[in-house]
Amino acid sequence: MKRTYPNIPSIKEDKPLCYWIMMIRAQVRDHNKDNISRTMAYQGFFDLHCEVRWSLLASLVSRNAGWNMTDLKGGILGDLLSRRCRDGLFMTYERANWTIFEDAYPQLLIYHYSVQAGTEMFHLLDEFQVSSFMKTEWTYFWKNGDIDRLVTALIINEQNLIQEPVILDPVYRRVFTSPLFLVEDRLHFSSVLFPTLDGRLYGASVHGFRSLDNRILLGKKLYRILFHSDHFTDIMKWADTVEPRGTRREYAEGTTGTSSPELRSVYDEVLHHLRGKRDWSKDGLVKKEWFDPVDLPSEVEIKSWFVQKEKQLMRMNGLVKWVKKALSLRYSK
Repeated sequence: MKRTYPNIPSIKEDKPLCYWIMMIRAQVRDHNKDNISRTMAYQGFFDLHCEVRWSLLASLVSRNAGWNMTDLKGGILGDLLSRRCRDGLFMTYERANWTIFEDAYPQLLIYHYSVQAGTEMFHLLDEFQVSSFMKTEWTYFWKNGDIDRLVTALIINEQNLIQEPVILDPVYRRVFTSPLFLVEDRLHFSSVLFPTLDGRLYGASVHGFRSLDNRILLGKKLYRILFHSDHFTDIMKWADTVEPRGTRREYAEGTTGTSSPELRSVYDEVLHHLRGKRDWSKDGLVKKEWFDPVDLPSEVEIKSWFVQKEKQLMRMNGLVKWVKKALSLRYSK
């Protein structure tokens, strides 16, 4: 049964500018409450505008963030990390995804209303402090319909958007420089998975997560896997059928015997405040190579690789537990 995702309310064309802005802000607020609402909003938009392929990619990546969040409350990472470290990782995932949605969803809505009105309305992007880079790219897409370029532009924008306020922020930087994160990064545990109903897993991983270039490259690889391979139909059937709840049961239960709770059963809504928002593209930081196409990875079905990496993490967990127990016995004598 195909799952129903949120629709976007219509606005009459004769409404004043302030009404449009108010309506868009309200929709962003309603759908940016947590990982589940973001995931569903992105896919709901794709159901309306399949030409904006980034929205489906964003939904699937958001699902992965949900699983990573609940892994911190159960399974391997729940045992391996201290509560402080787990809370820090959760807030890093949450802040990054909240920040991207706060910027990207107004763009999607403005495109939707432009289509509805039959005329481009990208001047409204200024009201939401969207980068001048994306204002140019939306105008180009409206005129030329270059689907692949728009996806790449949105990937470039989202990763630049979080680079300074999240990845390089002193509060969140402690997470990315922690010993365990560095070990996971070196072993390529940071993966994005696209499941199918029959249990296959497609996807890719990133090494050097703090690198802006590496994250942009990962986004482009994931786009190639999703839309330029033979697996789109199977992945889409899974996305339409399986309700996002932010739990491992959606994609990998049984691979190593690990699981995690549902997101809304363990996390409350986080209230964020938007700090000063800077137009990253005004510093002349756009690299031409960011738009270079990438080849489809030679290995896109990664279930056996993923299971092996999970087993490595389980062995690491066992070693840490053994060391803690040995130290406890030593100092108890």
